[in-house]
Amino acid sequence: MSGFDAGRFKANERAGFNRIAERYRDGAASRVALQSALLALAAPAAGERVLDLASGPCLLAADAAGRVGPGGLVVASDIAEAMLSVGRAGLLDTARTPMAFCAADAEHLPFADACFDLVTLGLGLFVLPDAERALGEIRRVLVPGGRLAVSVWGPREHVPLIAHAQDCIARLLPPPKVPRPSVFRLGRPGALHDLLAGAGFDVDRSEDMTLRCRFDTPDAYWQAFLDLAGGAAESIARLPAARQAQFACEVAHELAACRTAEHYVADSRIVLALARR
Repeated sequence: MSGFDAGRFKANERAGFNRIAERYRDGAASRVALQSALLALAAPAAGERVLDLASGPCLLAADAAGRVGPGGLVVASDIAEAMLSVGRAGLLDTARTPMAFCAADAEHLPFADACFDLVTLGLGLFVLPDAERALGEIRRVLVPGGRLAVSVWGPREHVPLIAHAQDCIARLLPPPKVPRPSVFRLGRPGALHDLLAGAGFDVDRSEDMTLRCRFDTPDAYWQAFLDLAGGAAESIARLPAARQAQFACEVAHELAACRTAEHYVADSRIVLALARR
């Protein structure tokens, strides 16, 4: 993208996810099914060494640690250090949990070659400005035959959880001077497979799942979006209060078509894949 400043973009994402770290953790119940699906696909085994990238508050990493047991190791890594702090604070017994924590940029991993059996990356690959470089780094730190389990948002028309919010933002705010990487760029058919294959991975499996999203009010939907979207949350937080308040009316209008008798429904498609080095 011409004029795109990857460093500035990453700094904004980091600031945003640091800002929302506790709320992101508190909203984890709505994402349990996704976490379980990715972990089932990854199938961490006793004694394995696992790297969980874009780990957020370390929930998937903690589950993986329970599977690898005391003879294994799980490293939770995220560019936002507050996410890792929140996750570590939530662990009941860090001394007995086979986990380590590392704030790092996924495009520049600070690990030796061939030191992990498994890498997991949930809803994070599309955020990385240079996904190809990140996959190269993941492949480097995996042992031969090591596995990568990844999830991404599906096509835009099948992800109302994000698309409705983006439409509201587009109506109320001017377009960015430099386009951001689209969170849907790996959701179109074949896109994730082709990216993984192009990076030298053998793709074992690819499957879709639906993340069930129900909200009692438009405000609850909007807050859930902000609690997921680090960079967007950071940018919106800088707006004047009056402009932020406009989103309440806009979101209510946007979600009218999603209303049922009891809830607002925004079920969204996720694409998962398992690949090997």
